[in-house]
Amino acid sequence: MQYREIPKTGDKISIIGYGCMRFPTRMGRIDEKKAEEQIRYAIDQGVNYFDTAYPYHNGDSERFLGKVFSDASLRSKVKIATKLPPWSVKSRDDMDRILQDQLKKLQVETIDYYLIHGIMGQDVWDRMKQLGVIEFLENARKQGYIKNVGFSCHSDLQTFKNVIDDYDWSMCQIQYNYLDENNQAGTEGLKYAAERDVAVFIMEPLRGGNLAGKIPKQVQEEWDKAEEKRSPAQWALRWIWNHPEVTCVLSGMNNDDHIRENIRTAKTTIAGSMSQDEIDRVERVRDIYKSLTKVPCTACAYCMPCPAGVNIPQCFQQYNNKYLFGGFEARLMYLVQLGGVMSDKSEKASQCINCGKCEKHCPQHIEIRKELKNVSSELEGIIDRPLSWLARRAMRIKKD
Repeated sequence: MQYREIPKTGDKISIIGYGCMRFPTRMGRIDEKKAEEQIRYAIDQGVNYFDTAYPYHNGDSERFLGKVFSDASLRSKVKIATKLPPWSVKSRDDMDRILQDQLKKLQVETIDYYLIHGIMGQDVWDRMKQLGVIEFLENARKQGYIKNVGFSCHSDLQTFKNVIDDYDWSMCQIQYNYLDENNQAGTEGLKYAAERDVAVFIMEPLRGGNLAGKIPKQVQEEWDKAEEKRSPAQWALRWIWNHPEVTCVLSGMNNDDHIRENIRTAKTTIAGSMSQDEIDRVERVRDIYKSLTKVPCTACAYCMPCPAGVNIPQCFQQYNNKYLFGGFEARLMYLVQLGGVMSDKSEKASQCINCGKCEKHCPQHIEIRKELKNVSSELEGIIDRPLSWLARRAMRIKKD
């Protein structure tokens, strides 16, 4: 297993981390026997970082990990990370309550890495600061409830930089893959954090499995031309690990074959090991994907802010995802990210007031108003309300 060091803590972390959002399930609940077998196998192979969160598996992910790691021989081999959900925090007291609940579920006195979960915009971060989140983090560290502090972010580059500069973080999590070089934090954010000794952990390395699942014919043909045969997942992971700024890639592993393949790849991949021919091949695949997209948006965010509150880059990202990877997941993610499930406001395409301000600033000369109507038509509809209800229910954790 390859390991990379977190600059501010000295911890050596396996370059593949175990994402605990997608454990195998049975009858709608975690298949605990199967999931524990997979966890033990991963640890035996050198995986030492486990990433969970308050809402994963409706709160059962933390409880289940606590049960598994009550075995002291396992607990001593790993670092556990979990997260504070901003959408569940309405007061300073909520932060303390949620943390104590997490400590109880995980059956630990101290959490190794504690993150602010899924910062979706500057307004979310500003609200958390106003509620006293920095004081909360400092107090929790002094009291020994948490060792190290980080955050995960699905926001624009400037917000990401602002959050990085606002606190002495040990690590952060960003969405990053060969299609998202310029989306959200992107490559510039990756380097910005690394230059400040903030370790960068990667989520969505396969775009929710889409870069390894149903592959467009043109993409598969490009992979097949390579002299050394690799799966699409191996190409995607190797591309990320080729960046020395990346500390760890998180994978939501629940399939035995996928777990073995990911770990096998992690054992043999080091930063800077890809040849120029291999890098060029990945870039050609990226260009194929981009040629298949509906809207040529680069997420530069020059169109923002929208007077009506529309998150234009995110609207286009999910719209493109519908045609690249399938409709239902794109629609669900559209509602989760833009429908107010993970933040305090709606940012959907249907809010467009047709003012045209955005089009004056778009370097790609996209007919933004026209495309937003298409987004609204295809990703919004009469099932929005029940889907949003289900999403909110999945993200809400009941008090013990």
